[in-house]
Amino acid sequence: MANLKELAGKKELFTGGHRLCAGCGIPPIVRLVLRSTDANLVASTATGCLEVGTTIYPYSSWRIPWIHSAFENSAATISGVETAYRALKKRGRIPADKETKFIAFGGDGGTYDIGLQSLSGALERGHDFLYLCYDNGAYMNTGIQRSSATPMGSNTTTSPAGEVIPGKEEWRKDLTRIVVAHNVPYAAQASPHNWKDLEKKAAKALAIKGPTFLNVMSPCPLGWYSKPEDSIQLAKLSTDTCYWPLYEVEDGVMKVTYKPREKKPIEDWLKPQGRFKHLFKPGGDVIIEKIQAQIDREWERLLDLEGRQIF
Repeated sequence: MANLKELAGKKELFTGGHRLCAGCGIPPIVRLVLRSTDANLVASTATGCLEVGTTIYPYSSWRIPWIHSAFENSAATISGVETAYRALKKRGRIPADKETKFIAFGGDGGTYDIGLQSLSGALERGHDFLYLCYDNGAYMNTGIQRSSATPMGSNTTTSPAGEVIPGKEEWRKDLTRIVVAHNVPYAAQASPHNWKDLEKKAAKALAIKGPTFLNVMSPCPLGWYSKPEDSIQLAKLSTDTCYWPLYEVEDGVMKVTYKPREKKPIEDWLKPQGRFKHLFKPGGDVIIEKIQAQIDREWERLLDLEGRQIF
């Protein structure tokens, strides 16, 4: 694991000047992950905020070979690239000592939903790549529509809080657990506020042979109706409330990598976000209690699984 000075001294592979929003969690996530290895890198990116914000023709923020795939097939695209690389290496077209690692990026819409089949297939086939999902909890790039990653109670343009429904009525999908069920060698959850934990997990994921997965909390001021300067604090609160627990599953063994000294109530994370403001009006406390109960159950489940072989 590199220290902050070493990371800062590495070549910048993801440049500034992109059009991603102020306070967006994506840039620090991508910059840190690309700095976490000394290997040559090739990336694919599904349609989404990361793609449209970094590759407005004729400009690009990427200083590595990069491919834009469709919304649904970032994992399939990088699978093809990785397979071609192995074939060329086998034929002597690429030096045997040349190490290249492959990363697919996708938002929660392009991962939890539209890209799930593509991701599942790539994991099952055992391609040597890292898939990183930047999870901001909705289809932010196309108008803040709900996704299966959207938290319960969240107001979105397709789950509008009002007289008919109190925001999204379903609990979010646990994608990391679904990936773990594919028996991959490594899967983890991380957050950009904890750079040391994220860098360590990214370095580990890229060093492991076979399919690996990172699900990273990515604050979105536009869709969360929050202040840009609060993004990193909101990322931290997501872990301190255990809404977004930090853990890893390596070779089937569960390890919780961060345990808050004082587990904070979920209200602390919900209140600064305008998408939950209706929950702090009369009647909203029922939904908050429901969210809190679910978080408590999931956190206890994780603690119970720690140190155990779960597959």
